Amino acid sequence: MRLRLRQDWREYRRWAIAAGFGAVVLAAGGALKVSHDFNALPPPPQIGDLSLSVVVLDRDDRLLRAFTSSDDKWRLPVELEEIDPLYFKMLLAFEDRRFFDHGGIDVRALVRSALQSVRAGRIVSGGSTLTMQVARLLDEAPTRTFRRKYEQFLKAVQLERSLSKQDILRLYALRAPFGGNLEGIRAASLTWFGKEPGRLTPAEVALLIALPQSPEARRPDRFPDNARAARNRVLARAASAGVLTREDAMSAAAEPVRARRHSMPFLAPHESREARLTGPPLKPVHRLTIDADLQAALEKLSRQKIGSYPKPVSMAILVADHRNGEILASVGAPDLLDNARQGHVDMTRAFRSPGSTLKPFIYGLAFEEGIGLPESYIDDRPTDIGGYKPTNFDQAYQGTVTLREALQLSLNTPAVQLLEAVGPARLMARLKRAGVRPVLEKGAAPGLAIGLGGLGLTLRDLTQLYASLARQGEPVSLSVCRAECDRDSIPYMGPDTGLGQTADVLSRKSAWLVSDILSGLPQARGTEASHIAYKTGTAYGYRDAWAVGYDGRYVVSVWLGRPDGTPVPGETGAGAAVPVLFEIFQKLGPGRRPLPEAPPEVLQAANREVPAPLRYARLPGRHEAARFADALRISYPPDGAELDLGLGAPGSGEPQAQPLVVKLKGGAGPFSVLINGTPLDEKARRHQLVWHPDAPGFLNVTILDANGESAGITVFLR
Repeated sequence: MRLRLRQDWREYRRWAIAAGFGAVVLAAGGALKVSHDFNALPPPPQIGDLSLSVVVLDRDDRLLRAFTSSDDKWRLPVELEEIDPLYFKMLLAFEDRRFFDHGGIDVRALVRSALQSVRAGRIVSGGSTLTMQVARLLDEAPTRTFRRKYEQFLKAVQLERSLSKQDILRLYALRAPFGGNLEGIRAASLTWFGKEPGRLTPAEVALLIALPQSPEARRPDRFPDNARAARNRVLARAASAGVLTREDAMSAAAEPVRARRHSMPFLAPHESREARLTGPPLKPVHRLTIDADLQAALEKLSRQKIGSYPKPVSMAILVADHRNGEILASVGAPDLLDNARQGHVDMTRAFRSPGSTLKPFIYGLAFEEGIGLPESYIDDRPTDIGGYKPTNFDQAYQGTVTLREALQLSLNTPAVQLLEAVGPARLMARLKRAGVRPVLEKGAAPGLAIGLGGLGLTLRDLTQLYASLARQGEPVSLSVCRAECDRDSIPYMGPDTGLGQTADVLSRKSAWLVSDILSGLPQARGTEASHIAYKTGTAYGYRDAWAVGYDGRYVVSVWLGRPDGTPVPGETGAGAAVPVLFEIFQKLGPGRRPLPEAPPEVLQAANREVPAPLRYARLPGRHEAARFADALRISYPPDGAELDLGLGAPGSGEPQAQPLVVKLKGGAGPFSVLINGTPLDEKARRHQLVWHPDAPGFLNVTILDANGESAGITVFLR
């Protein structure tokens, strides 16, 4: 014990001698040895030389995600103006009252500290300036020996000569230790208080000043009593210095110390990771167009929705403002750290089959090429085009329908017929005009299968494609970068028109007609006043479920499936993705805008009948169908069809049967209807008959129009 006291006394005496000697020598100045040692020092580090954490910020400079520095520290970049001014007032009052007056060493404080320590036999006050503490932090070495303390004096003077006072304060704010791998006031404020250091209470400021003096022994999560005592000493000093009133200091001292450690923000993890990996290697701050509030809401929504699906089913969401191309939210997976759902895979960038989501562009090209109009007829029947035999998703056929109905019902055979008319190569060219990069099998030429999902696109591609629809055919490049970043999706704008302008994805009229059709699909409650144009898609074998929609401002896309491409039986775009799509639009709230009004060329033709040559879509080898467009016929149900209307035996107690719906095309009304040869009392005045059969069995339906023409079918009802 006596030996230990002797050793401690030697340490105190050695420190006091060093302090006194350093103060005298450096105060005298001009000594040859000091001058030689000073000139032998390496250049002081600059702020730009520090290893800082890479941070990713949202559109309002709010922290989305931070990464540890190269030496595994949470050392977040921060500017002085981003820190509460009270922090520096209390810091200087506690650590270095004459900071702005000395040149790195406060001789008065050193001499006073040395004398006090010699008299007391222990260190009463440190006497080191804030600049000396910065020199020690930058050196990352202990200063218990005479030589090390002497070097610290020299380096403090060197810092004062090469840096401004503001730079020294910033270095302290970046390097002060706060326990564990926390360095700097920003990391400490986020960890111990869960907020940025821009607005702090006196109690919070005092704790941030007290922690660096003994960061491990005063950690609030491990030693809250030590932290409270040290904090209150800072508050008392601030009150005696006049920085705080006695009342404010007492009130702050009564506050409990929060012992909970907050996690660093972890929003948009996939986009943040991408920004870090693709940005300049030494860039510490990346600024994105992401909206932190919206991003947090959609990540929470995706986790809620995916919870009802078995692992490894995942979900991805993208929201963009198509007016300027800014991506506002990007959810690559519900949880980056969920290995069971392969959360590390960013499904906004994964190439998948888009299913039926490209059909609107096929119809848009057909409108643009004069192949048809929304009210033109087309047959939905079994089709064989050069050996390619597409079938509808439900394996059923609707007979003769309008192009509007065919797109809204997402029928496959009409889409393939139209794609044959416009040409797969032309569709691919239009997709590239939007700036997307479709992927085909190596060496394969685009065929009719691309209209039903026979190529690879990403969720970003689809979002950018539909953004062009929302802009009435004008392409836009979506980007997540606010400034100084490489845009990797600059759109290919197509060949020059010869007028010094580049071509659009679709003509304005065609794009509006497609939007008008898509906005006529069923709307969720709460969206009727501002309709959403949207389209669904389901890849072959239920591997991918899609929904993409837009209004006058936003374009939203949703994907659901398994990252490994394994089917998710029964999950379709309409059933799985559309409900999520509408919930997202509801969260977008008052910022939404209605779809644009019809362009003049559409308004001029709105009240006109479909021209005779376009009563039927002008398809290859099917021009003869137009000659029969005016003839009376029954388009649905097909002749010989079996229809399950739920007609049970009398008194069986089964639910009420469904009506028989008969659709007519051509002819002149009103129409007389005969059921099994017996005329109905009332004539049909529309091209649709709704009739309730009495019993199951065979049924003969005959229709007579005002000109005496007739059409009939025989169906079997069950």
